[in-house]
Formats: sequence, structure tokens, C-alpha cells
Amino acid sequence: MNRQNQTYENRKLTIKEWSVQDRPREKYAKNGAVALSDAELIAILLRTGSNAESAVDLAKRLLASSGNSLNNLSDMSLREISQIKGIGQAKAIALLTAFELGKRIRAEKVEESLQILNSRDVVNLMQDKIAYLDHEEFWVIYLNQANRILRSCQISKGGISTTGVDTRIVMQEAILNKATQIILCHNHPSGSVCPSRTDIQLTEKLHHAAKLMDLVLVDHIIIHKDRYYSFVEEGRL
Repeated sequence: MNRQNQTYENRKLTIKEWSVQDRPREKYAKNGAVALSDAELIAILLRTGSNAESAVDLAKRLLASSGNSLNNLSDMSLREISQIKGIGQAKAIALLTAFELGKRIRAEKVEESLQILNSRDVVNLMQDKIAYLDHEEFWVIYLNQANRILRSCQISKGGISTTGVDTRIVMQEAILNKATQIILCHNHPSGSVCPSRTDIQLTEKLHHAAKLMDLVLVDHIIIHKDRYYSFVEEGRL
């Protein structure tokens, strides 16, 4: 009898055995997302735990592996998350998909409403798009006379340290979008945001081409995670 009681006491309850008001989905339906902790929200995405732990316990352990930081967790690769005990590829993909959708929604809202007034506005727009990539991408933001975004688009995609940029494509997009101003932006996966000789030469080349087209090259910004380099702020434009 004592052994049976001890076994029952040590057994972890599944979420279905929890009180209704404590179950993540039921709490969400009744009180909304604000009532749930990060772990409970992640547990909804994971859907199930294991024989040893509930989805919420698994979510807590997953968060702990990233220093209890959602930002750190969203930076982890599919392989890194999949290798955590109890996760696997399907759960990892579900998590990373949710993070990616969140990034795209944020970037879309910023782009729809933003008037570019300074370099920080550019970083806010581009951070979720390229700041955490492991390869280089070169983007151009096209603005009207009032500094409002007409379009932002990827011009080229490269390897770890370089990406080629065709001046004609940059200028063609400006004409198609009836832009009067352009901002250049690319990432440095290496971690250093200092411009290379190639970056400087490319900026000068596009600056000259913009002048010939009666366009204003507003800035060229290099970003990596939460750090950036602005050619304008550094007096190079």
C-alpha cells in the first residue's frame, strides 16, 4: 500500500489531469495570451510532452537551455533545438515556424507604417530580416520624397563573407518604384560591422550612380544582431 501511494505521489500528472483552469489552452481561451507564461505558450506549440514530463515541464526545460530568453531560443538552429531531449524535429519546426511568423509580422508592420528618419529606423526595419543570418544579403530600401517606404527588396544573396551587387538592378528598381531616395543595407555574419574595402567601394559606386539618376543615397547600413554601422553617422556619406 505504501509503495503504491509513493508511486502515485511521484508520478507527474499529465496536462489532461490538471485542473481545467490550469491547462494552457483552456487558460488561453478564457483569459487570452497575456494570462500565460512563456513556458505555457511554448507548451501549446509543443502540444505534448513525454511519459516523464508534461508539455509545460518540457517547455520550461527548453527555455532554461536558452537562458530563459525567447530571443536566444529563436536564434537556435533546427538542429540545436531538435537535439534537446523530448523535442525532436517536428516540435522544433513548429517552434521555429512560430518565431519566423512573429518576425515577419513585426517587419511587415514596421514597413507599412514607417517613415525613415534616421539609421535606427532602418535597423528596426531590417533587423529581423537579415541581422541573424549566417550568410550575407544585400537589400535596398526605396523611399519617396517624404521618406516613406515604397519598397524594400533583396538585391543579392551570397556566402559567409561576400555578396555581389549589380548597380543596374538597384537603379532599375528605383525607376520602377518611382523612388527619389535609396538606403543600402547588408549584414555581416562574421560579427564585425566595420565596412570592408569592398563595402566602401560599392558605396562610392552606388553613390555616383544615384547622382546620375537624380536619386539621393541616404545611407548605407551594415548590421549584425543588435549592432550596426552607419556610413552617414561615421561621416562617410
